[in-house]
Amino acid sequence: MEAARANRARIGVLGCGRVSARYREVFRDELTDIADVVAVTDLDSGKSESFAADIGGSPVVADLNALIATKPDLICILTESGNHYRHAKAVLEAGINVIVEKPVALRLEHADELAAIARERGLICAEIKQNRYNPAMRFLRSAVDEGRFGKLVTLGVRVHWSRDQSYYDDPWHGRWLMDGGVLSQQAIHHIDAMRWLGGPIEAVCAQGRAVINKLEAEDTATAIVRFENGAMGTIEATTAARPRDFEASLHIVGDKALGKVGGRAINLVETWESVEPHDGDADVPATFSQDVPTSYGLGHGPYIREVIDCWREGKTDVPVSVEEGRKALAFLHALYRSMEIGGWVKLDDVPQSERLGL
Repeated sequence: MEAARANRARIGVLGCGRVSARYREVFRDELTDIADVVAVTDLDSGKSESFAADIGGSPVVADLNALIATKPDLICILTESGNHYRHAKAVLEAGINVIVEKPVALRLEHADELAAIARERGLICAEIKQNRYNPAMRFLRSAVDEGRFGKLVTLGVRVHWSRDQSYYDDPWHGRWLMDGGVLSQQAIHHIDAMRWLGGPIEAVCAQGRAVINKLEAEDTATAIVRFENGAMGTIEATTAARPRDFEASLHIVGDKALGKVGGRAINLVETWESVEPHDGDADVPATFSQDVPTSYGLGHGPYIREVIDCWREGKTDVPVSVEEGRKALAFLHALYRSMEIGGWVKLDDVPQSERLGL
């Protein structure tokens, strides 16, 4: 087994929709030294054939069962959000490691079940949270860990992206059973980053509605957040920005420093100021900013590389496990439950939306 893990990872890909464009780049250009895509499948054979051709001619198979039969080391699940749990469960029960696009599941109990299966079988169940790998975000995390902010005062995220009506006219986007709205589909990365940097959440109060687009869930949401450490937070997210994606930012204010990352994918350090300057602080924006071609950013490759490295070393404690991903999912459910009852909800009460994933 150790010899096998020293070899290249054999990767299966399930789903070749919108986000798969980023995976084409990753497996074609970034991970060629350690990974081979050995099989690809999608309900639309044209999409799977296009994906396979673009990364060098990987075999196309008929369905998930056929993909599992090729016995890859890891399977990347890029299907609709509402199918992540079902597909990940099937892969884990077949004894295969899994990397799941966000969110790992739409229901907390489903995330817990996936975690239990992976733990019992000694398998990897990793969730994609690629923005944690942006150099700008890594800088903020190191500043938090080093205490450079001092006492945290406020954190805020703003996601101003554009999705037109055609995006919501497909069979799953914007629907409670399969997706949710802007918070669960677009801003989930940013609320994950807010919690990752600010610490556990005490309570939330949120509002959301479909302002421009027609969908079951919300295209615009705002929220107030109370952190356990006493800091306050705000969330402002929309897919009704026109005519394009133009901002995805996060700011932190402490009693010793303030920082803000922005750009299309929280990829640019826009502000860094400290009451106790260190050598190199003036160079922080230039050193830790990264230009990105799309709102997906460039973190998928580094993240998947770390997961593969864990597998090669016989480890299952991946950077963002299903247990870690569940924290953002619990935050998301609290936001949606607050919308449903029209008031504050406490995270200790383990609130769950009565609509998301049902």
